[in-house]
Amino acid sequence: MISQQNIYLTYERITSLLEKKELKSAFGFLQGLLSQSFDFSLQDKLNELQQTYQNMLCYRIEGVKDPMQDQIYNNILVAAYELADQMKLRLLAASEYPRVYYVYRRKWQSLPDFPVEELHEQLSSYQEVGDRKHFEETLFVLFNKLWLSDSFTPEEIVEIKKLWTDSTLPFAVGCQVVSALLLSLQTSFDKERLLLLFDAALGMADEEVRVRALIGIMLTLYMYRGRTHLYPQIKDRLAALAEQPGFTKKLRTITLRFILAKETENISRKLQNEIIPAMMKLAPDLKKMKPEDFNPELQAEKNPEWQELFAADSSIGQKIEEYNDLQSEGADVMHSTFTYLKNFSFFHEISNWFLPFIPIHTTFDQYPTTESERKILEITHSVVFMCNSDKYSFYFSMMHLPVQERTVMVAQFNSQASEILEQYKEEMISERGKFDIITGQYIQDIYRFFKLHPNHNDFEDVFRWPLDFYNLPILQPYLSDDESLTAIAEYYLKKNYFDDSLSLYTQLAAKGSENEMLQQKIGYCRQMQGDINGALEAYLRADLLNSGSKWLMRRIAGSYRALNQPEKALEYYRRCEALNPENLSIQMSIAHCYLEMKDYNDALKYYFKVEYLDTKSHKAWRPIAWCSFLSGKYDQALNYYEKIFNEDTITMQDLLNAGHIAWALQDLKGAIAYYKGSVEKEESKDFTVFRELFTKDIPHLIAAGINEDEIPLLLDQLRYEL
Repeated sequence: MISQQNIYLTYERITSLLEKKELKSAFGFLQGLLSQSFDFSLQDKLNELQQTYQNMLCYRIEGVKDPMQDQIYNNILVAAYELADQMKLRLLAASEYPRVYYVYRRKWQSLPDFPVEELHEQLSSYQEVGDRKHFEETLFVLFNKLWLSDSFTPEEIVEIKKLWTDSTLPFAVGCQVVSALLLSLQTSFDKERLLLLFDAALGMADEEVRVRALIGIMLTLYMYRGRTHLYPQIKDRLAALAEQPGFTKKLRTITLRFILAKETENISRKLQNEIIPAMMKLAPDLKKMKPEDFNPELQAEKNPEWQELFAADSSIGQKIEEYNDLQSEGADVMHSTFTYLKNFSFFHEISNWFLPFIPIHTTFDQYPTTESERKILEITHSVVFMCNSDKYSFYFSMMHLPVQERTVMVAQFNSQASEILEQYKEEMISERGKFDIITGQYIQDIYRFFKLHPNHNDFEDVFRWPLDFYNLPILQPYLSDDESLTAIAEYYLKKNYFDDSLSLYTQLAAKGSENEMLQQKIGYCRQMQGDINGALEAYLRADLLNSGSKWLMRRIAGSYRALNQPEKALEYYRRCEALNPENLSIQMSIAHCYLEMKDYNDALKYYFKVEYLDTKSHKAWRPIAWCSFLSGKYDQALNYYEKIFNEDTITMQDLLNAGHIAWALQDLKGAIAYYKGSVEKEESKDFTVFRELFTKDIPHLIAAGINEDEIPLLLDQLRYEL
């Protein structure tokens, strides 16, 4: 009997071969799977497929032209994919596979059948009489049927469409139908289930259901990107969907939301390690201040002309600003808070992870509550920065607090809090749009399931995929416009995904969208990847288009320096100096260029200028000391190192350099003392580390007049003294 792991590996091998259109090899692996199932009906299908394919090849070789050949070929591929799906499903189901889907499926198949029509009638009946408990139980059964059943019959498809177009039922029914279809499609491809999602995205009255369906479509198209182009119905439905107003913008919004979801773990760490501790530390002071009291300075690490804001320091004002920005952006700032609040019995049912927040859900009836506590359910429902899953967690955790603590918490949710949240909701909807908010909440619900469900490892984690929807051939016609590619590229750049942003900027450049900002960003991405030559090439192209950018001049100069071309770097630093003569950083960079060019006198002139103008940081002392040594001004060099030793933190390199100077002044005892201090300054006190640094400076020692033969003697003396 083939192992469960080998079933998966063989299935993946088959789909890979089919994607590469190597049908003969794929048929061989299909036969290998089939030999384990002893399913003669599937054997007949495989034999028929192989015979059809061989006949097609024979006609092709003989030169017979058949206008239906392409369609026949596609049909063979589709049938081969579907046969592989069936084999995998049957073999894993028969092998008592322990993954959640197969465990639930075996339980489901042991129960009596629940026709969709009958479930629809029950839902309508319970809704009419207000029987919430039985309504919820029936909705749970419907979710499992749609998730766990085999392919639907034509009659069942008709009934599903009737069910979710029934205006007498609450929108939660449509939401659960969509989520069940999505979860089922994550296990195995089913064209009819995907087409049902298209029906929901096209025809449902409630926007929540339409948004969920569109997200489900995009994830399914991504997961099965190797085969969806084989189904003309899918292309047709997508084209029909694209006729809706704002379709491209919706795809773009969903793409950006998924990119932001990739940041969730980073955001959680930042909140836990930086923002929240800083805010808690100064909590008493925060009570006296308003957000507008803060005016954080911003750092232009990326070009300020791009109009992107980046945090500069760790001040409390900056942390509050950063938190507000994350929340306004729709970032998942609540994930870390609710990570450990998914153990309530409510979450034992998989369907509840996708359930919209319903203030009158019967699960809340288990808690004896006051009128004020019940009011919190209504308030929670209106909170836009929490996903549905977290809203349930919030209320359950609150009701498990000791009575005294809960009373204090409830008191804070008075009518004023309700008004503030409602106002915030309106502002957020106005700023981001209802579609964006629904999208963000549902993606966060999905994220919670794939990351926090106790058996989440049994499911394919969609958030581990690149989710570069704009690269899917089937979606490219709707996401390849300059506006979409630019928006996505900018977002990647903002989040420091340089590979992804560079790919998109390169596409834009190839389309002829030539401008200096685009080339600047291409250069910046390449620089952040470590491709200095590529960065310089893009920077120079940008400079040709617009030579007036100070930021660009410094990037070009820095690139030339990194490539050991100080003469060319100096040219651009000179241009920067002409535009900003008092900038000390530019003065330092010019001095460094002269130093690298071995023009020590001019280097010292600029270093001294920086020292004169900057009386606080003393950042010119070290380069003055080293440059003085290289230019033979040993007394001056030693004088500056003594100033460093008196007023600054001493480094291993400082002591090493001071030893060189003492030796050049023929003070051998002083040199050994400095060298010994340098070795001991290194954390591990490893002489090898010192020796590596020392060896690099030997040419400078020889240039200072030190006899090369004396070097090993002095080093041995140093070893004796360590």
